[in-house]
Amino acid sequence: MTIRKEEVKDYEAVFKLTEEAFRDMEHSDHQEHFLVEKLRKSEAFIPELSLVAEDEHGIVAGHILFTKLMIENGLETFESLALAPVSVKPDFQNQGIGGQLIREGHLRAQKLGYQSVILIGHEEYYPRFGYEKTSNFGISFPFDIPEENGMAIELVEDGLKNKKGRVKYPKEFGID
Repeated sequence: MTIRKEEVKDYEAVFKLTEEAFRDMEHSDHQEHFLVEKLRKSEAFIPELSLVAEDEHGIVAGHILFTKLMIENGLETFESLALAPVSVKPDFQNQGIGGQLIREGHLRAQKLGYQSVILIGHEEYYPRFGYEKTSNFGISFPFDIPEENGMAIELVEDGLKNKKGRVKYPKEFGID
């Protein structure tokens, strides 16, 4: 697998693979493919952090998107990243592609100067990449989720130290 920055020519393949990846997911609104399209057009979009995994035949097998988000506490605002979504075509799932995308995304985000990533995800999957409960950092969400599903990672030492507050998603997520 080659991991590279997503290009305009990949948009259609990414749309299809994202829809396929979430089609049978129980905890999905099945709108992830539309979310990716909205986020690409938003101020939160970081082209360097929209990555695809491509096999040796040029097939786009996976995609990951990191976008800007804020942590707000009334007094201060801190920038972080949202990881959403990570998608792998069903034929390529369970081969470590999602993990490769996550690790490469972390490295690229760190090189761009980002200090942390926040996500809502499966409590047994993301901790293997270093994610911890956001509650450990004093970070909450603007809606109710099970505590174990809200997670964050520091991309640099103390990347979330003293950055307590509530996550503020870009409007494209449709969350107030």
